[in-house]
Amino acid sequence: MNSPTELASPIAVDIYRTRRERVLAALRARGGGVAIVQTAPEVMRNRDTDYPFRHDSYFYYLTGFNEPEATLVLNASAKPGEAASILFCREKNAERETWEGFRFGPEAARDAFGLDAALPIGALGEEMPRLIADKPALHYALGTSAELDAQVREWLAAVRAQGRTGVRAPAKAEHLLPILDEMRLVKDEHEIAIMRRAASISAEAHRRAMRATRPGMREYEIEAELLYTFRRQGAQAPAYGSIVAAGANACVLHYPAGNAIAREGDLVLIDAACELDGYASDITRTYPASGRFTPAQRELYDVVLAAQAAAVDATRPGVTFDAPHQAALKVLSQGLLDTGVLDKSKSGGVDDVLAQRAYAPFYMHRTGHWIGMDVHDAGEYREADGPLDEQGALPWRMLVPGMALTVEPGLYVRPAENVPEKYWNIGIRIEDDAVVTQNGCELLTREVPVLADEIEALMRESND
Repeated sequence: MNSPTELASPIAVDIYRTRRERVLAALRARGGGVAIVQTAPEVMRNRDTDYPFRHDSYFYYLTGFNEPEATLVLNASAKPGEAASILFCREKNAERETWEGFRFGPEAARDAFGLDAALPIGALGEEMPRLIADKPALHYALGTSAELDAQVREWLAAVRAQGRTGVRAPAKAEHLLPILDEMRLVKDEHEIAIMRRAASISAEAHRRAMRATRPGMREYEIEAELLYTFRRQGAQAPAYGSIVAAGANACVLHYPAGNAIAREGDLVLIDAACELDGYASDITRTYPASGRFTPAQRELYDVVLAAQAAAVDATRPGVTFDAPHQAALKVLSQGLLDTGVLDKSKSGGVDDVLAQRAYAPFYMHRTGHWIGMDVHDAGEYREADGPLDEQGALPWRMLVPGMALTVEPGLYVRPAENVPEKYWNIGIRIEDDAVVTQNGCELLTREVPVLADEIEALMRESND
């Protein structure tokens, strides 16, 4: 049985405590009040079997606590000597621990995770009316959980019932997540270190899958190589449902690994990565099942790779989130013209392709997204205010050091009358995770080959 000191890192505890203090300071600047952050609920899979529990990212970001049935309360109006950070969690229970494993219990959790106080989760309903009484505001994830909304109504009703004694309920409720989103958007060194390790594990999994692939293998067999490596290297789970798509399936953006056979001449697109200690990685590679790209596949692959290189070059401080996407679009559009996938006589030049969005049938997603605790991580992509653009949208936010995002251009060519047949059913995506630095960006995921020649060389090693 692990002890509390073995399960919680003192370094991490200091980080979680600092994060809570930042939230409390932000709430005090807004006049005080009480913030409520709950972890995720346990979800039944079927009958008496649950899905594996996965914490709520916001809750874990502030606590590092990974047990179900837990709530964090931050009291920004606490008087001297009162607890500002309170964890409600499951009590110790020897019988349930026999079935389900170790529980901290309130006392050990308080000490191990650096909280001011901890109480049994069963006391939440009784304690919350007292904690929110006479406070100016409630801060929580408004409208994201019907259960929490109902609990808040009950707590407010309990406070209002004491109105004749002079007790007052909070006068307003405010959405807490924007504060946390801004905090989570810029990663600290602790987070980046975990993301580097997650990226390294995921890269090893991709290399293993490439080496294992042979014509005649089914997609789920290739997926098994990925999942084995994730767990063998200590990752807790995949960061998302693994995409392993052979042949024409690569043109389906969110295709789950199935039982299709990777045949001679097919490309295999793998979009898969692990989650480690609460942080996601996200890698996509596309490679030939036989170990060698066909000339047509190589043409399109090199276009996508050049588009990614342009997007990586554009990922730096002081540019907008949209800048890498626009850089990739320009290269992809030119490549579609150069290969003849788009007819120059009908499409015009690259500026015409961009203006008319003629690329959209072949590239229908954006070039990146935030990544962190969630694979599509928290944080707005546009500024909260500012002059609207021609489409009436707010301006894109600027990249700053510490932001983490993916860079993932692609091309997906389905059979079409005006498209040369040699390109039909070719789907290619190349994706890496980037952290914005002072002068550009650091790619976390380049331990897996990306150049076509390097991919072919890796696959030759497994055949020699």
